[in-house]
Amino acid sequence: MDFYRLPTAENCEKYMREIHRKHPCSKSFFIGKSVLNRKISVLSLGKPVGSTLFVAGTHGSEWLCSLVLFRFFDEVCSAFEHGENLCGINIGKAVANRGLTVVPVLNPDGTEINLLGSSAAFSSAKRISRLAKGDFEHWNANARGVDINHNFGAGWNILHEQERKNGIFGPAPRQYGGPKAFSEPETRAICGFCSTFDVRRLWSFHSQGEEIYWYYGPETPIISRDIAEEFAVSCGYKTAFPKGMASHGGLKDWYIENFRRPGFTVEIGLGENPLPLSDFDSVYEKLKPALAKALFM
Repeated sequence: MDFYRLPTAENCEKYMREIHRKHPCSKSFFIGKSVLNRKISVLSLGKPVGSTLFVAGTHGSEWLCSLVLFRFFDEVCSAFEHGENLCGINIGKAVANRGLTVVPVLNPDGTEINLLGSSAAFSSAKRISRLAKGDFEHWNANARGVDINHNFGAGWNILHEQERKNGIFGPAPRQYGGPKAFSEPETRAICGFCSTFDVRRLWSFHSQGEEIYWYYGPETPIISRDIAEEFAVSCGYKTAFPKGMASHGGLKDWYIENFRRPGFTVEIGLGENPLPLSDFDSVYEKLKPALAKALFM
């Protein structure tokens, strides 16, 4: 399959159709809709209840993560169908035990705005253009100017104060956490999915830095550090602690606090967002062994 197309909404739909044609073992469904009524889709292999969940496309400029997850899901399905291992991992056994669910693009509006500009915001185009000041390449927020990874309930009030101290008082291309926690449909969609399907492990993919974050407060399971270190060793990344405004309000933070289960943020690649498409192969091949191992962790 050609995984070198930018993940616009149109191309993501093509990826979904191609994966289904190639892999009858896969399933897909959608868990909600974005501000602009775009579907938030899920790819599933095995039982979705109690599965391992991979999430990408939370920030508009971090679309390379979406391509990584599309390609990984394709390779997992191939290994599953042919009874093969992937990077030494018995995929059949992994899927039978836990299942894999993937949300390739949690923030489809923000990704579309980043890739195509204000026209992707339909009736909100003028407002988005005003907020972006012509710089759509670094747009991370959704179509209301809310940063999804600042909108979750864990430490939202603390984060809100930090935003204000940094001069962020309302909708913006990045780092505005919204008028209140869980205000955005994208946030509520992924929270509802985690709760309904009793997700057992959460891996949230961002870029860049080649780091993995595993800790959020006293509810963090003791085993989380060991899992993070094993993942890091598998791909040459390093474990780290987020700083400043990356310290609260994220999906990983909410998941740990709410479920008291291991949750992780993985910052893929190195450079400046958006990471170029030319980095895709090297980023993916470096990360693939750790992704495969994560199915068993």
